[in-house]
Amino acid sequence: MLTVENLKALGNRTEEGLTRCMNNEMFYLRLVGMALADDGFEQLKGFIEAGDLDSAFEKAHAMKGVYGNVALTTIYDPVSEITEELRAKNDIDYAPYLDRIEEELKKVKALL
Repeated sequence: MLTVENLKALGNRTEEGLTRCMNNEMFYLRLVGMALADDGFEQLKGFIEAGDLDSAFEKAHAMKGVYGNVALTTIYDPVSEITEELRAKNDIDYAPYLDRIEEELKKVKALL
């Protein structure tokens, strides 16, 4: 079940997200649900697989903002890391970053 307590138990800084939502728990959880419903991760993977690092950077940067705003730090942290690698256009294997993001997304989405 998606609750503030369950999100916090996974390691997210829900107090920050709630503060941004004027401590309105219902509104906060609605925003979290919207963030999790976004297909940005699949798009990110597709851009990386296609070698389009510019579009991948733009998508990762947008995801970083979304997950940061709702303080889903377990997802935000690896998204932030891949964003910086993409910003630098580093020629690296992005699979470990994608695997970590996907793993954290699955954990949080399991609460839905």
